[in-house]
Amino acid sequence: MPDMNDPATIRSFHAHVYFDEASAGQARALCEAAAGRFGVGMGRMHHACVGPHPRWSCQLTANPDQFAALLPWLALNRGGLVVFAHPDTGHPLEDHRDHAIWLGVGLTLDLAIFG
Repeated sequence: MPDMNDPATIRSFHAHVYFDEASAGQARALCEAAAGRFGVGMGRMHHACVGPHPRWSCQLTANPDQFAALLPWLALNRGGLVVFAHPDTGHPLEDHRDHAIWLGVGLTLDLAIFG
């Protein structure tokens, strides 16, 4: 059985850029810039709370090498937006609860969907 705490179990990383009506354009520009610069996948701009996320969001999907460059870039370029990032190890509860990385203020996720 693989060790869940071994970085080799990380399939990818997700960075969720949170926004609201007033910051939707800023979030789209940030996500499009990240996708263009790092070649990461950009998901839909969700204008509703989806899954465990307490705000509207757009997901960026990166492999571990891409994420090593993406995260510091997001830290410097997020312009006040909150970014929630986590690994994808195949264990969604632990990935979202125990291995979370927050840029900006940490928010409360609805983890009940993983129960």
